Amino acid sequence: MNWLDICDLNEINPLGARIIAGPKGDIAIFRTADDQVFALDDRCPHKGGPLSQGLIYGKRVACPLHSWQIELDSGEAVAPDQGCAHRHEAKVENGRVLIALQNVATPAACA
Repeated sequence: MNWLDICDLNEINPLGARIIAGPKGDIAIFRTADDQVFALDDRCPHKGGPLSQGLIYGKRVACPLHSWQIELDSGEAVAPDQGCAHRHEAKVENGRVLIALQNVATPAACA
């Protein structure tokens, strides 16, 4: 797997997000309160709202448009809502945020 070095972990606020350009649109990189990082396409599966502007709590983000709850570790919408935002592998290594872009999927796919 090829990892892309994005930034220092401290460049993303706790409970915040950073946007990078991906091969199929913007990718939001989220940081949780306990310094875990997750990366999802920056489009809510409902109406395409910018997930990077949503509220992060636990391992979820709430879309700022209609408050859909999206699981950061899977991209899946929380029931009763259905759909998913494509997930990208992300990790912190030596204080650096890294993501892998090898699994670029269609918008309807979740993985």
